[in-house]
Amino acid sequence: MNVDGSDLIRLTNTPADNFEPAWSPDGAKIVFTSNLDNDREIYVMNADGSDPVRLTNNPTLDRVPDWSPDGTKVAFMTSRDGDSE
Repeated sequence: MNVDGSDLIRLTNTPADNFEPAWSPDGAKIVFTSNLDNDREIYVMNADGSDPVRLTNNPTLDRVPDWSPDGTKVAFMTSRDGDSE
């Protein structure tokens, strides 16, 4: 959307909750959390909403993704060892 809120475009259209988005440093991708597969996993898609790809696949909660400064890696919070880190 534009800065003034006009020209809003929906990027996802699934029955899932998609949240915690983060733009890649170059603006080409968006990483986000989704419960599309009945578990909170990390996904990445093109900035126009096309080609969503699941990056994680674990029964624990994976959330709050963000990009490395150079845009080559994604960090996220998980509780795979019992502690959120």
